[in-house]
Amino acid sequence: MKEINRNAYQRLLSWKASDWRKPLLLRGARQTGKTTLVRQFAREYPHFIELNLEKEADRAIFDKTDNISDTQNAIFLVKQVQINKQPVLLFIDEIQESPKAIQMLRYFYEERPEIHVIAAGSLLEFSLRKVPSFPVGRIEYACLHPVNFDEFLGIMNPQAREVLHQIPTPDFAFEILMKLFHEYAIVGGMPEVVSRYSSEENIAALAGVYQQLWKTYKEDAEKYTGNETERRIIRHVIDAAPKETDRIKFEGFGYSHYRSREVGEALRALDMARVIQLVYPTSSLEAPIVPNLRKRPRLQFLDTGMLTQILMLQGEMIGIQDLNNFFRGKIIQHLVCQELMSLQSNPDFRPNFWVREEKDGNAEVDLVYQYGQHVIPIEVKSGKQGKLKSLHQFVDRSNHPYAIRISAGRFSVEEAVTPGGTKYFLMNLPYFLGTKIPEYIAFFFKNYPS
Repeated sequence: MKEINRNAYQRLLSWKASDWRKPLLLRGARQTGKTTLVRQFAREYPHFIELNLEKEADRAIFDKTDNISDTQNAIFLVKQVQINKQPVLLFIDEIQESPKAIQMLRYFYEERPEIHVIAAGSLLEFSLRKVPSFPVGRIEYACLHPVNFDEFLGIMNPQAREVLHQIPTPDFAFEILMKLFHEYAIVGGMPEVVSRYSSEENIAALAGVYQQLWKTYKEDAEKYTGNETERRIIRHVIDAAPKETDRIKFEGFGYSHYRSREVGEALRALDMARVIQLVYPTSSLEAPIVPNLRKRPRLQFLDTGMLTQILMLQGEMIGIQDLNNFFRGKIIQHLVCQELMSLQSNPDFRPNFWVREEKDGNAEVDLVYQYGQHVIPIEVKSGKQGKLKSLHQFVDRSNHPYAIRISAGRFSVEEAVTPGGTKYFLMNLPYFLGTKIPEYIAFFFKNYPS
């Protein structure tokens, strides 16, 4: 199968070149390509050592000693590697299996900076909480997400990827990019699925792969629990979650009798595992964006392709011209959110949407994005700007005149006026530019000064 060129590779190159490099803890959900990425990156080094701590022999290296010299010598001996003065990349996979190995990362930083260390693992978020003397300040983090549209083009149509990077994107490329984006919306971004599709281009053959992935996530979910009651609750939550299409209530989630606290604990566990994340609203009109954890959140699945496969919607998506007209626009809203999240290396990043809930009326804007000191409203919908009721309420209260609408239409910028008389600029972006939103906002501010 073809190799996917991940954007995170550039992040690793910067890490390698840094004088301030620390051991890197690569986080992200299972099956997002962490191990594959590091193995590809190993080509940048004359020496590469890989440990898998699910293997007893590799794990024993860390269990037997607290001395970094002994640990280093044991690694070289077990892996039968002779090292000269050239750089070494040490990859410690499934590091969650050894809290001792996580603790030892600080000593690689303090005493063995010539060894470049990357660690990764499944369910790592849960293991980190249990590590005594966690090496705070002595490691750095990166987060790997499913393949985004930019990366999808890299394996499916590299020429189209080059055009996508032009700002603004040439109008002649609109039709082909929209067609490719619809393919991506159906296929999704799980690396195994994308790689297989790039070789076969057979959507029907992907169902089994997604079903196996989802089965793995469901089996993992039981590992987040401590007793049978918790297992029953999390099984119900993970089965019911795909059917939720709007903001959720914890109490009685999925037509159950479970209490708010029980459902909340289950969803927070799934959020930590990055399988289903909680996206909270904000009322912020100025930076910084502050999420309101008391208000009802939305659910964001790891991958839109997986979500549509679970809901058995992929076949219906074939031939759709405007994704906003499909499934009440929730699938494209979900996908744009996924695209924005894919740009973030910070594992703690969460997107937000904007709400105004008052006696005289409610408003909800699909996404907000912080750009410098400004909070930019982003609506994902079709229709004329006169129907952007919630967006207009945001603009009327905002300290800047910029707003974005993402739709099936072509790129344009309009000078618009809200019903309340506030003048503003509305940038219309086609769906396929979700990964380019930060760059288009910079273009927006530069070319349309307030």
